[in-house]
Amino acid sequence: MKRARPGAPPRGTGGRALTSVGAGAGFDERRSTDRADDRTTGSEPAMVREERTPSRLWHVTLSVSGGAIPLKEVRRGLEQLAHDHPFLLTSRYADDHAEIRYWEEARDLHDAAAVALRLWGEHRSTAKLPPWEIVGLEVIDRETYHQRVAEGYGPPPAAPVGVHPY
Repeated sequence: MKRARPGAPPRGTGGRALTSVGAGAGFDERRSTDRADDRTTGSEPAMVREERTPSRLWHVTLSVSGGAIPLKEVRRGLEQLAHDHPFLLTSRYADDHAEIRYWEEARDLHDAAAVALRLWGEHRSTAKLPPWEIVGLEVIDRETYHQRVAEGYGPPPAAPVGVHPY
């Protein structure tokens, strides 16, 4: 590690000026990407345009299953999970399995699925969830969800929001 006095240019820079770093897409659309006045040589690009995919809504159904647990404990754990994470729409449960349904905002299906697959394990101890394993996962985009519901073959709408027995 090299030491220098505060405000001194780093050794070996030959008096080069610092170039600005882009704040990301959408920060200030009026600013030009050609910032030649901020650099000393014409060969260094000042900003790189970042391709940003807008986030979308994904409907997630997570199914878990395992050994039988008293219904009161299962319900309490799911209610605690819903309280800690109010994005949960509905949960259905029995003594040996449960289903959690909610909307997730994510860039793509992979991101939404990754979050869903971590949900149960990461909150098992804080919400005192049963030690069950994930046995099913469905992630569909908003348009597909609404199309299925409209055609009558999709999951029933999450009308009763909350935690309910099967």
